[in-house]
Amino acid sequence: MELKKNNIPTIFLFLITTILIAYFFPREGLFRYQFYEGKPWRYGLLTAPQDFPIYKSTAEVEAEKDSVLKNFSPYYRLNPDILEQQKEKLREAYTQRFSTTIPAEYMQYIEKSLTDLYQHGIIATTEFEKLQKDKINQVNLLESNVAQLYFASDFFTIKTAYEFIINNAPAAINKNLLQSCNINDYLTENISYDSATTDKVKEELLKSVPIANGMVQAGERIVDRGEIIDNHTYNVLRSLKIIHESQSEGGKRQNLIIAGQFTYVLGIMLCFWLYLFSFRPKLLERRRDVLFLLLCILLPSLLAELCISLSLFNLYIIPFGIVPIVIRTFFDSRTAMFTHLMLALLCSLMAPFPFEFLSLQIIAGMVAIFSLKELSQRSQLISSAFFIFLAYALGYLSMTVYQEADLSKINWNMLLYFGINFILLMFAYVLVYFLEKTFGYISSITLVELSNINTPLLKKLSETAPGTFQHSLQVSILASAAAAKIGANSQLVRTGAMYHDIGKMTNPAFFTENQTSVNPHNQLPFEESAQIIIGHVTEGVKLAEKAMLPEAIIDFIRTHHGKGKVKYFYNSFKNKYPDREVDESLFTYPGPNPFTQETAIVMMADVVEATSRSLKEHTEEGISELVNRLIDSQLEDGLLKNAPLTFRDVEEVKQVFIEKLKTMYHTRISYPELKK
Repeated sequence: MELKKNNIPTIFLFLITTILIAYFFPREGLFRYQFYEGKPWRYGLLTAPQDFPIYKSTAEVEAEKDSVLKNFSPYYRLNPDILEQQKEKLREAYTQRFSTTIPAEYMQYIEKSLTDLYQHGIIATTEFEKLQKDKINQVNLLESNVAQLYFASDFFTIKTAYEFIINNAPAAINKNLLQSCNINDYLTENISYDSATTDKVKEELLKSVPIANGMVQAGERIVDRGEIIDNHTYNVLRSLKIIHESQSEGGKRQNLIIAGQFTYVLGIMLCFWLYLFSFRPKLLERRRDVLFLLLCILLPSLLAELCISLSLFNLYIIPFGIVPIVIRTFFDSRTAMFTHLMLALLCSLMAPFPFEFLSLQIIAGMVAIFSLKELSQRSQLISSAFFIFLAYALGYLSMTVYQEADLSKINWNMLLYFGINFILLMFAYVLVYFLEKTFGYISSITLVELSNINTPLLKKLSETAPGTFQHSLQVSILASAAAAKIGANSQLVRTGAMYHDIGKMTNPAFFTENQTSVNPHNQLPFEESAQIIIGHVTEGVKLAEKAMLPEAIIDFIRTHHGKGKVKYFYNSFKNKYPDREVDESLFTYPGPNPFTQETAIVMMADVVEATSRSLKEHTEEGISELVNRLIDSQLEDGLLKNAPLTFRDVEEVKQVFIEKLKTMYHTRISYPELKK
C-alpha cells in the first residue's frame, strides 16, 4: 500500500511531462537528410520516391516576380460624367452672374478648354506625385470597362489645368478678365486610382510566374555517397524536402507523426523513471524532487520547441548546460549527467543537425559536471560556465574542420551564439539561490557559507556563549566524521551541528558549559529549570527563522533532543519526590524526533560529546562504555525510530565516535623543565 501511495502521483507527473513535451513538438515531418550546397553527400544512394517538380529557390521566384512587376502599369478609372456636370455648372454661372459683364466668347473658350482638359484627364496632385516617385510612365485608363494605355505625363492636376486655361488663351482675351470667371470652380479630378482592378491583375500576373523549372521522375537517381552537391542537385534535394514536409500535413500522416513523437518522448521519460527507480529510489519517493527534475527537462524542451517552430533565435543560445549545473548543486553528478542526457536526446530530434547537436550537448554536460566535482564556492559556477563555453567552441571548431577540411567553412557566428550562451549560464549563480528558496533545497555552497564562524549568528554565539560554541564545534567534528562513514551528507551535518544550540544564547549562564562557579539552577525548582533548558530549542528556532536560515538547518535545532526528557532534572525530581505524581510534559522536549540520517547523527553526537566531558578518566574502555550506553538509551527511548538508519549504521557511528573521542582526549606528554 505504501508503494502505491508514493508512486501513483510520481508516475502521473511523468505522464503530464510527456504529454506537454509531445504536444508542443514541431508537427511537420522532418526530412531525414541534412545537406548543403558545395558539401559532400554523407548518406547512401538516393533515388526519387515519386514524381515531383524541381522548385525554384525563393530568391529566383522573387526575382521573376520583380521582373514581371517592373513593367506593370496600374489601373485608373475615368469618370465621363464629370465633364458634362462641370460644363452645365459653367453655363448656369454665366447666365446668372457673368452674362452682363463677361463677353460670350470668354465662356465659349473656357468650355472648349474644359472639354480638352477632361478628355486628357485631371488627376489628384498626390496621385500624380506618387506616379512620379514610383517612376511609373504609363497607366491603364479604364473607360466603360475598356482599358487603354496612357502616358502619365499627359494628365493634368487642378493646378496645371488652371494654368493651361490661362496661359493658352487667345490674344483677344484679357487674362485678368478671364481670371475673374472663377475657373477653379469648374475644375475637379475625373481620374481615380482603381485599387481593386490593380490588385486583381497584379495577383494574376504573380500567379503566372512558374515556381518550378523541371520534373524528377520516380526512381531517378539523385545523388550518391561522397558526391559534391552542386546547385542543381541542391535544388532537387530541397524540392524533395518540400514535398516530404507538405505531405506530412495530411490527416492520417499527421496522426502517425504525433503518435511517433509521443512514443519517442514516452520512451525517453520511461528511461528516466527507470533510472530513478533503479539507482535513486529515495528521489523517486519525494514528489518535490521529482517535480524539480522534471521541470529541468520540461522547460528547456518547451523553449527549444518554440525556438524551432517560430524561428526565434539560434538553438545554441539556449543555456542547456544550466541543467547539469543546478542538479549537481542540489543532488549528485550521476543524476545531473543522466538528466542532461535525456534533455539532449529530446531536443536533438528537433535540432537542424541532430548528431552535431547531441555531441556538443553531451560534451558540455560532462564538462559542467567535471568542473563542479568539489562544489564549495559560488565562483565555481562562473568558472563552470566558462569551461562550457570553451567546450562548445572547441567542439564545434574541431567537428567542422573534421567534416569539411576547410577553415573557410567555419561559421564564426556560432562563437557569438556560444558567447550569449555563456552569459546566460552565468545567471546560474542567481538561479541557484532562487531554487533554494522555491523548493526548500540547500546547496553545498550555502552550507559552506553558513558554517563560516564569522557569520553574524555564529560570531554572536562565540561571544555570548563561548562554552556552547566550543561544544558545537566538537559536535560538528564528531557528526561530520560519522556522516562521511555511513554515506550521509557530511557538509549538511557539519553546518547543522554548528547551529543546533544557538538557542542557548538567550540564557547562556543556565548551561553548564558556560558557567564558571555559580549555578543559577540551585535557586530554582526542578520544573522551572527544566523549562529553561527546554526553551533553548524553541528560542533557537526563533533565532534561526529571524536570521532566515534554511529549513534544513532549522530541523537540526528542532530535533537534536527529539521528544526526549531533561533527564538530570527529571531524575532529580523523581528522587526527591518519589511519592509525587510527575507532569512529564514539563520535562519533555517538544520534538520532533530526528527523521533523517543527518539529524539523527547530530542528536547522537550532541549527547555523546556533552556527557564525555563528565568522565574523570578518558580511557578507551570508559569512552566505549559511555558511547554505547548513551546511544543504546536513545534507541530504547524510541528517539531514533523515525530515522532511516540501519543497525550497521548505528554501530559504525558508535565506532567513529569512540575513535574521535579517544583522539580528542588523548593525553599529551609533559615537557621537562630546564634545570638551572
